[in-house]
Amino acid sequence: MNFIDYVQLNPFQKFFYKLKTFFVNLPKNIARFFKFIAMKIAAFFIGIGKAFKFYGVGFVKGSWSTKISYVIMGFGVVVKRQLIKGILFFITEVAYIAYMITFGWGYICKLGTLGEKHSSGGIDPVTGMPIVAQSDDSMLIMLYSVLTIFITILFLVLYVVNIKVNLSLDEKIREGGHVNKIGEDIQTLLDARYHVTLLSLPTILICVFTVLPIIFMILIAFTNFDRHHPMGGLFDWVGFQNFADVFFNEPKKAFTFQTLVGWTLCWAIIATISCYIVGVIIALMINKKGIKFKSVFRTMFVMTVAVPQFVTLLLMAQMLNDDGVINVLLRELHIVAQNDYVKFLSDSGGWLPKITVLVVNLWIGVPYTILSASGILMNIPEELYESARIDGAGPVVTFVKITMPYMLFVMTPALIQQFIGNINNFNVIYFLTGGGPPNDNLLNAGHTDLLITWLFNLTLGYNDYSLAATIGILVFIFCATLSLITFNMTKSSKSEEEFG
Repeated sequence: MNFIDYVQLNPFQKFFYKLKTFFVNLPKNIARFFKFIAMKIAAFFIGIGKAFKFYGVGFVKGSWSTKISYVIMGFGVVVKRQLIKGILFFITEVAYIAYMITFGWGYICKLGTLGEKHSSGGIDPVTGMPIVAQSDDSMLIMLYSVLTIFITILFLVLYVVNIKVNLSLDEKIREGGHVNKIGEDIQTLLDARYHVTLLSLPTILICVFTVLPIIFMILIAFTNFDRHHPMGGLFDWVGFQNFADVFFNEPKKAFTFQTLVGWTLCWAIIATISCYIVGVIIALMINKKGIKFKSVFRTMFVMTVAVPQFVTLLLMAQMLNDDGVINVLLRELHIVAQNDYVKFLSDSGGWLPKITVLVVNLWIGVPYTILSASGILMNIPEELYESARIDGAGPVVTFVKITMPYMLFVMTPALIQQFIGNINNFNVIYFLTGGGPPNDNLLNAGHTDLLITWLFNLTLGYNDYSLAATIGILVFIFCATLSLITFNMTKSSKSEEEFG
């Protein structure tokens, strides 16, 4: 369809045309995404090849002290009169070797088997006291092995820096340049390379407290670490068995996963769209000309956001209980019988609790949309509306042609983020229903459980860590893929400079 034909479509036709285009282009975009990943992986291995080439060429061209620095870190730097820097490199190498000998190697050599020694008991023939030999702890083996790999990578980075520093100093000496002293290097780190100084510590902390736990969780998904293999004992690598169980090997696991995927997607779509539509409508009403006390209304919604979310949800859960305030009020108004009540959160069919959590989510999510939409509405140029009115456009046309395009242009990235956030919306489900009411057809899950709450229950309630890690990986892959594909397809990403 060419541009002229597209412009002549009405809003509903445009919407369905875009929807059709999205699904038609989806396979192509997914293929493009995986092609991008493959190119990055290829670039990674090419980079490794270049690193080895640099390593060999540097050794050949380097001075005698640089060649020794390939074995004894910092030696060449000391020879080239950078004493403190050379000593720091040497201490780093000694500390790493000591760590590997005394601690790291003992764990990383067991990573392939996750330990083999089982606990055993007996009686000491001399003292007559019982002897208990503890088994290997697979979790600690995995944890400390990952830590050791991270420390090794960090050491290799410093090792390469050591070689680069030596080669750089060789180049300066050959050209008769000035060799910096420690004070000049420090001044450089506080001036020209201040970004390195500033970002080094946060980067290390992110790796330690974010990247390492993620890697550990990914590895857990390929083991049989569950309630049958308790913490402190042995468990084994099982490859992709957990993923096979979730998809087809074990019927109850597969049925639970499929059911919760369907409900999670329905929940995320309805929660996102309902909060957006209601929030935009209220924002339009507040910002309409002639409405008084606009600041009061905005303040009310800001106050709603200011109350901690879990406090609001716990209060709503108490109000919606079988003996809560709302059921008492319904009985007082004779809407329900005196001995009866509405099972907002406990209906065994599951549909009423699902509707209830969606309605309560409006109270939680709408204020954020109102604040965002209000900011956009106040920044739309008034000249556009005046020109539209001069051309004879009514309220509906100005809303469709001016207001909505502006709002969608700005809010589409936020909507994508909100959709992904709703997929992982733990608070609303957990504090309202706890995932209930129970469903005997599902494995350790209730009617309102999302994948994220099921994961939580599997971890803390049933000690099924490997299955929980598998679910976490699948949710991450889905969310990351969907976010990247949809965001790169939006006009906000393609035509950012056109706004305004």
